[in-house]
Amino acid sequence: MALATNSDSINESAALAQSEDIIIPPCDLWSDEPPLESDLHRDQIELLLACLKWWWRERTDFYATGNLTIYFSEEHITTRDFRGPDFFVVLGVENRPRRSWMLWAEQGKYPNVIIELLSNSTAKVDKGFKKTLYQDTFRTPEYFWFHPETLEFQGFHLMGGQYQPLEPNAQGWLWSQQLDLFLGVHSSQLRFFTPENQLVPTPEERAEMAQQQAEAERRQRELAQQQVEELRARLKELGVEPDMPEQ
Repeated sequence: MALATNSDSINESAALAQSEDIIIPPCDLWSDEPPLESDLHRDQIELLLACLKWWWRERTDFYATGNLTIYFSEEHITTRDFRGPDFFVVLGVENRPRRSWMLWAEQGKYPNVIIELLSNSTAKVDKGFKKTLYQDTFRTPEYFWFHPETLEFQGFHLMGGQYQPLEPNAQGWLWSQQLDLFLGVHSSQLRFFTPENQLVPTPEERAEMAQQQAEAERRQRELAQQQVEELRARLKELGVEPDMPEQ
């Protein structure tokens, strides 16, 4: 058996030292977000998620979630240098469940759209520090904020490296080019609207619409049957034996 040479030992030591210098960031971090401010905040997040996921139910190239941590710097994990937007959407990624959003595990992709839900305790941070972070570091193309209690609503899009306010349409809605949808306040909640100005419904609203449609069809059948019976009776009065199929 050949004995290891000094050069072999040196090479092995160098490789060992180099491997010890390599820091592999964790890829299984759990989200680390504080509790939501109120039931209104939780309900609003769930509403946005339910509507968008149904509207994009045929798509597999996006990730939408809420109150989930975005780890954007593996070097600053221990210093808690991370953020968890109330609602965000990332386009061009696999649509699957995640424990958190880690930039180094997602090809460095930041959210395309972020929505923060304001409260009296977070409004200053959302309008100041977070807006600057999403503009300068995340480079998120669209940023919106909405206050579930006061209904304050505003949106921005990134132009020339700076957030510029979005102009509302006649209904007061703001267009999201990233989502190809409007966002606007409806019944004191932030909702999505189609380019044709139609409200993107919730599961409950879809069930109600289906029930209303079924009821309308039933009434239409009953009216048609009533008209047939009235016509048959009128023909009999005229001495004509009606040759009409039963409805």
